[in-house]
Amino acid sequence: MKRILGALRNPVANFALAILPATGCFTFKRALLNALGFEIGVGGKVTGGVKFYGRGRIAIGEDTWIGLGTLFIVAPDAAIVIGARCDIAPRVIFHTGSHRIGDHRRRAGEGYSLPITVADGSWVGTGSVLLGGTSVGRSSILAAGAMVLAGDYPADSLLAGIPATIKRALT
Repeated sequence: MKRILGALRNPVANFALAILPATGCFTFKRALLNALGFEIGVGGKVTGGVKFYGRGRIAIGEDTWIGLGTLFIVAPDAAIVIGARCDIAPRVIFHTGSHRIGDHRRRAGEGYSLPITVADGSWVGTGSVLLGGTSVGRSSILAAGAMVLAGDYPADSLLAGIPATIKRALT
């Protein structure tokens, strides 16, 4: 039974988030997502059009906002963890998987996955992409459209660009 429920986790969540009001029913959405095996903290708000793919752990902290159309692609061995009091703008992509560089016959070689962490109080701008192996320090800002590659980024940083670099320290 648990296996069947696990297989239905994402389709049920995606369907519910597609048909419920985009910026309402947050308590119901949170309860449903938690019942399906996601970890959504008290006061967490998941808006419409958010999509979940993969069977890995997704944890969203208390009072965190997940914007319209955010996409989570998570492998079983690499969690996505977003801290408390974070704001995730619309159309952000979290993707834990990638490939090693293959030989000349197929450049996308062996697949692998790494976790993604966004620490408490951070703000991720519209259209940003966070790839596996990313760890964003607390109270940081990712500018709209930033592409954050694997690495540890310090707390209180403004990150921007492709690839994202530290533009300045925030106080």
